Amino acid sequence: MSKHRNPALTVDIIIIDNDNTVLIKRLNDPYKDYWALPGGFVEYGEKVEHAAVREAKEETGLDVELDKLVGVYSDPDRDPRGHTVTVAFTAHIIDGTLQSDSDAKDAKYIKITELKNEKLAFDHEEIITDAGLIKDTQ
Repeated sequence: MSKHRNPALTVDIIIIDNDNTVLIKRLNDPYKDYWALPGGFVEYGEKVEHAAVREAKEETGLDVELDKLVGVYSDPDRDPRGHTVTVAFTAHIIDGTLQSDSDAKDAKYIKITELKNEKLAFDHEEIITDAGLIKDTQ
């Protein structure tokens, strides 16, 4: 009998608030102390949309409503812990106060125009670029 190995499913959320977005500072490896989009693993039996709303709340203290799907990112090397596939969304805040929680060391609002100056974890720069927030300057 063969054993199946499957990628882990994750979500990432670009929370937009006027001219700002929300980043969290990672508490744990990989990319400990790097800034990242809020996100995390989808639980068994959970829809990706629910996971995105849950992870946003767990990591930032914010209640969000999803706006649109940015894309699906499946590069086997995107996470050094193993093959993950992420579903990325944009969202807006409907309630809550920004505060780090769960596996986030810190959380902050950052001006969208300053995102290109941040060194981000994983492939989050690509996700933010695909969402149209970082303009390609070439």
